[in-house]
Amino acid sequence: MVLPLLKLGTLAVKTLSKPVAGKLKQQAAFHPKFRQFIINIAQANHRLTTRMQRSIYSHATDVEIRPLNEEKAVQAAVDLIGDVFVFTVAGAVVIFEVQRSAKSEARKEEKRLQELEEMRQRDEQLAKEVEILRQKLEEIEQLAKGRGLGGIFNFKHSNTDGGKVEKPA
Repeated sequence: MVLPLLKLGTLAVKTLSKPVAGKLKQQAAFHPKFRQFIINIAQANHRLTTRMQRSIYSHATDVEIRPLNEEKAVQAAVDLIGDVFVFTVAGAVVIFEVQRSAKSEARKEEKRLQELEEMRQRDEQLAKEVEILRQKLEEIEQLAKGRGLGGIFNFKHSNTDGGKVEKPA
């Protein structure tokens, strides 16, 4: 279920980035400083990718790389900025999802620890109640022996460690 939603989200981000790229092109036409800035970005990216490609294909990397013309540079910069925008939003979505999942797991773990603590407290309470009942049973046995009621009720000394009472012979 997550994969279709992720694909849908990526498609939405790409669709939303196209107007952003268009707006960047428009701004490049009106602002000469911004235009020069994105042209410089595009030229640097062009030099970097050309060097990487030449290195990958084992061609000489010390040759002069011709710069792009202004229109190609603007188009390349706008495409690059659009791709960076898409990548940034997609990365932010992934980070958000990982954090949300981690918080969910932390809440589940906290709930498990709380349940374990409640079970431990209940176990301690039951152990105390068992000890109180053992003490009361010993008191009753002592009273029965002291009054001579042992023969009437067939009380014999019980084994309180195992919780079993000896059967009369």
